[in-house]
Amino acid sequence: MDATAGSAEATQDSVGAYDIARIMQAIPHRFPFLLVDRVVDIVANESAVGIKNVSINENFFQGHFPQHPVFPGVLIIESMAQTAAVLVVETLGPSAAGKLVYFMTVDGAKFRKPVVPGDQMRVHVRKEKQRGNIWRFTAEAKVDGKVVAEATYAAMILDR
Repeated sequence: MDATAGSAEATQDSVGAYDIARIMQAIPHRFPFLLVDRVVDIVANESAVGIKNVSINENFFQGHFPQHPVFPGVLIIESMAQTAAVLVVETLGPSAAGKLVYFMTVDGAKFRKPVVPGDQMRVHVRKEKQRGNIWRFTAEAKVDGKVVAEATYAAMILDR
């Protein structure tokens, strides 16, 4: 029997996971600015969870901060946006071809605890609403089940 059978999160719209190759097919970001390693628990038109494995090998740790490396908050927000972009692509399906997801606004961003090398950050994104090509999301980033950051943001879907 499937372990997710009967789960509130297991729906017919659940599409499983995006590995790094599939993420790179979905969004244009590349190293060093690809800030999501895997997307799991995708429910088209509803939600997704992105995973970012934070490594000391990332170039920004050379200057942020050399004696006390902290994952920059702005990059946590970008990880949220990239996870949302994968959700948009999955939701739009073939009609997403030739389109990009552009960040528009960030509201209510809060950073509760530093994210450091060795952490696995799980970004929980939920679509709040959509009006035309404008989408609004809420997100929480968690490490070990504890919220480290949260934000509400909007994006516009446009042709490349």
